[in-house]
Amino acid sequence: MTTSTPQSAVPAASGEAEMGLRPLLIGTAGHIDHGKTTLVYRLTGTNTDRLPEEQARGISIDLGFAHFDVGTYRFGIVDVPGHERFIRQMVAGAANIDIAMLVVAGDDGVMPQTREHLDILQLLGLQYGIIVITRCDLIDAEMRELVIDEVREVTDTTFLKSAPIVTVSGLTGEGIEDLKQALCQVAARIPERSRQAVFRLPIDRVFTLAGRGTIVTGSVLSGSVASGDEVELLPEQRRVRVRGLQHHGQNVTQADAHRRAAVNLAGLAVSEVHRGCELATPGIFIPTTRVLAEIECLAAVKRPLRHRQILTLHAGTTSALVRLRMTNSRLLPGEKTYADLRLKEPLVLAWGQRFILRFSASETV
Repeated sequence: MTTSTPQSAVPAASGEAEMGLRPLLIGTAGHIDHGKTTLVYRLTGTNTDRLPEEQARGISIDLGFAHFDVGTYRFGIVDVPGHERFIRQMVAGAANIDIAMLVVAGDDGVMPQTREHLDILQLLGLQYGIIVITRCDLIDAEMRELVIDEVREVTDTTFLKSAPIVTVSGLTGEGIEDLKQALCQVAARIPERSRQAVFRLPIDRVFTLAGRGTIVTGSVLSGSVASGDEVELLPEQRRVRVRGLQHHGQNVTQADAHRRAAVNLAGLAVSEVHRGCELATPGIFIPTTRVLAEIECLAAVKRPLRHRQILTLHAGTTSALVRLRMTNSRLLPGEKTYADLRLKEPLVLAWGQRFILRFSASETV
């Protein structure tokens, strides 16, 4: 399910503008072990599985980040986990992206998390994307066509209906250059955002560095922030100062939308901030425990939603339990209605912002 709340616009770039590069964010999506992280490595040279447990188990369990330049673009990539237990991380990673990259293994085809990730991208309002068939070295030409047909059928009623499909091999590198060019073609269709916007950065990582203090990272959703600015930490409603900024490991004086940013915050202990918090222009947003929204129950859901049912709401990089209040006793799969959502804890939601509702941690509705 989704809602509607303001997603704002953005100013021009800083470092990339001087280099003539337009920054955009790509987010991976797809079933576990379909080659998303290997694909990102082929594109960027970066292994986004940074946690020891990820490297030991050979699967992604948290968000990974990388970037690469091609043509006139600097693409940042958010690599999301494919396992059903890590849907929360997937939603957090997909919330602010410009281009969705749906990955399907050629020797496996469409699987459950392929469908759920696609549903989530659709509910989040994504408009631009590309489909990548991986492991093409393991299948013949006939099987490639069968997998492409299957993917086209699954995406036929979604924003990926006319998306380009590229076949690649993470082992041999086949198709990687074609993928880069296809991404540039998709990027060329994405309009620039307005320069007039409120700054928002949902936080997805928090850590500390000796001599620097607390650092948070996230994808700038809208607006811009500069070194020395005062920003508000939400939902705590605490004002803090930006001591310094980095973008893809480089010191910068300003960070704008479409960009990953690491923000060094003065006077804030690492224990006082966590994933799910948000940095924003001071005095604009008030955390709320009540949301009025239009919700949609996916047609594929196996059970109706019921009045007063408790669900989990995912918005940006945060999540919270919510009680659903509707005028009708239930909402059937495929139906829409307006609802009054009562949150267990305060969240920051803007007008027009989309969110996801799930049955606990088990199923997107």
